[in-house]
Amino acid sequence: MRKLTVLGSTGSIGTSTLDVVRRHRDQYGIHALVAGTNVELLVAQIREFSPDAVVVAESQIQDRLAAALREAGVPMPELGNGARARVQAAIAPEVDFVMSAIVGVAGLEATYEAILHKKDVGLANKETLVAGGALVMEAVKTHGRSMIPVDSEHNGAHQCLRAGRREDVTKLILTASGGPFRRTPKAALENVTVAEALNHPTWKMGKRITIDSATLMNKGFEVIEACWLFDFHPRDVEVVVHPQSTVHALVEYHDGSVIAQICATDMRMPIQYALTYPAREDAPVPRLDWRSARVWEFEPPDFDKFPLLRLAYQAQETGGSATCTLNAADEIAVEAFLAQRLPFTGIAEVVSETLEAVPVRTPRCVQEILEIDQESRRAASRLVESRIAAAC
Repeated sequence: MRKLTVLGSTGSIGTSTLDVVRRHRDQYGIHALVAGTNVELLVAQIREFSPDAVVVAESQIQDRLAAALREAGVPMPELGNGARARVQAAIAPEVDFVMSAIVGVAGLEATYEAILHKKDVGLANKETLVAGGALVMEAVKTHGRSMIPVDSEHNGAHQCLRAGRREDVTKLILTASGGPFRRTPKAALENVTVAEALNHPTWKMGKRITIDSATLMNKGFEVIEACWLFDFHPRDVEVVVHPQSTVHALVEYHDGSVIAQICATDMRMPIQYALTYPAREDAPVPRLDWRSARVWEFEPPDFDKFPLLRLAYQAQETGGSATCTLNAADEIAVEAFLAQRLPFTGIAEVVSETLEAVPVRTPRCVQEILEIDQESRRAASRLVESRIAAAC
């Protein structure tokens, strides 16, 4: 039986991972659950999966969890909190596989350490490669066993690339739903509301990733990830808008053949693929019905209307810490938009100005990446505050 640590167990990827485990009790067990502050859901997960260890964000949450477990009569696992405990949960000798699904740069260190300790990793944390791609991929080459992407697009690309030799590939194509503003005129974006931006047409996700999908920043992050995961130059990674979100990725070969990966829009599909690779288990969700009529649309993205996608390409071309700054600035700007302190179009403006303000360098360790992340956040926060002050 393979033992798992789930980083981000109460989030959407974490709960879907546990659902896959639930369907394969004879194959998988849970060593550790790592979460943030959702004590109620965590108690239910502990009751069902009986992990050896559980880690939460901070000591006060740990105290709340311990009290809730005692009150519910649930056996107490080993409890911990904070970054060091997250790392220990990921590198424990009992662990065979780590699902990296913590949102944000908080997931970077534990994921990196898991790779150094030769754990198989299912990667759903974008920031691991966006902020630390060079460092992480060097560790994968030197120490790792396998790192399988869980994002539907990268998982699809991984499957397409199995169809031929890497040296015969000419292009990787990632699909984007286009978000809620695909047909919205550029001039109208200044006044869109938080509720409108959170109304994603295809996926149900957390708030930040939903806003990033609305700005196409999320697709920009995926371009950066794809370059690291599959050793592509940015010019060889193309984005195409596909609102039906059924074709997840395509790979073009030298002979003109294009291989597409197609499946239901359910994250349990790529999660199960990552867990069982290189084997394939029975589908965890209903299969596509090919007897039903369907129309698939494809169109190029509008880089002028969605400038963050262009900034992502440029940051990857620049290299070094530029993509770390890109991610940090975006997180600060999105938070300001969600708090209604910044207009929707202000997100891209703050990110662009932060990239200009923060010098690019080459981080040599995780600590340096985290320092650049904090520096970039401070710079972005100052830019947000200056915009608010100027508007008063």
